[in-house]
Amino acid sequence: MKLQARAIDGFLRNPDPAIRAVLLYGPDGGLVRDRAQQLGRKVVEDLADPFRVAEFLGRAVADDPARLADEAAALSFTGGRRLIRVREAEDNSAAAFAAFLDPPPPGDSLVVVESGDLGARSKLRLLFEGADKAVAIPCYVEDEASLGRVIADLLHAHGLSADPDALEFLSGHLVGDRMVARGEVDKLALYVGAAKRVRLEDVQACIGDSAALSMDEPIWAAAEGDFATLDRSLARLFAEGTSPVPILRGAQRHFQRLHLIGGQIAAGKSAEAAVESLRPPVFFKLKSRLIGQARRWSPNLVRQALERLVDAEADCKKTHMPDETICARVLFQLASLAARR
Repeated sequence: MKLQARAIDGFLRNPDPAIRAVLLYGPDGGLVRDRAQQLGRKVVEDLADPFRVAEFLGRAVADDPARLADEAAALSFTGGRRLIRVREAEDNSAAAFAAFLDPPPPGDSLVVVESGDLGARSKLRLLFEGADKAVAIPCYVEDEASLGRVIADLLHAHGLSADPDALEFLSGHLVGDRMVARGEVDKLALYVGAAKRVRLEDVQACIGDSAALSMDEPIWAAAEGDFATLDRSLARLFAEGTSPVPILRGAQRHFQRLHLIGGQIAAGKSAEAAVESLRPPVFFKLKSRLIGQARRWSPNLVRQALERLVDAEADCKKTHMPDETICARVLFQLASLAARR
């Protein structure tokens, strides 16, 4: 079964008990993991419960298809429904899942499958979309507006609300990975303590040095022509499993801001005043760097950068080149442009 976008949140809140397997896939690995945990907790409160939770990798399913059915049919020694979590599933496990779903084994265990960015012709994706007892849920990178609503809900769960500029700053700096956003909100809740209202100063003090820079580090390095930092930060993000698409989206947002700053400078504002007027506001430690970039990048070069970034994202979706190669290539191209200034 293929869920429409508007039905996804409702299903995650109240999964259909007739569904025996759920495939979560897409470029936002953090959102995949977050939704997998959300579904898992509908089955068992403690995701580390050894009696009710079984975990293994997709290649184990491909190598031993019977294991999936055996785990799903097993009964818990302590009672209650069981959860089967399969990580890093790929098309080579599609046959095993097809055997599992035709028909599903007895019992009520739920199988939650995590995968990467599966194309429209993916065997695994097509299987789940066409099965009666299975659901395929895409996990695409959320925009700032969508993530802002999610962050507001996460804060509400902690008994907190946020000033508009604080929420705007959070959504602007945490877009790209849902799990990072959830972790930073949890940290923010500890930081504000008994206070019920989150202010912009709280957000900047709490997340400015970590979340704001982790995904953005290669982007800022590219904009400044810093090849060494770009190479090092990209390697770290890729090693951590970060999808290239959120990085490319972040780079597009960054150069859109540079484009906006350039327009204001052309209208007579100083670079300092143009940066100061941005919303969400720029973290105070980064203002001087952004001012320097605004002086380095002419409007014409910014347009070139945006065109290359949009083309790179399209190439990730249309070509068979590795996404990481496409992402690294375009960022190093931008760094070369910046280094000439």
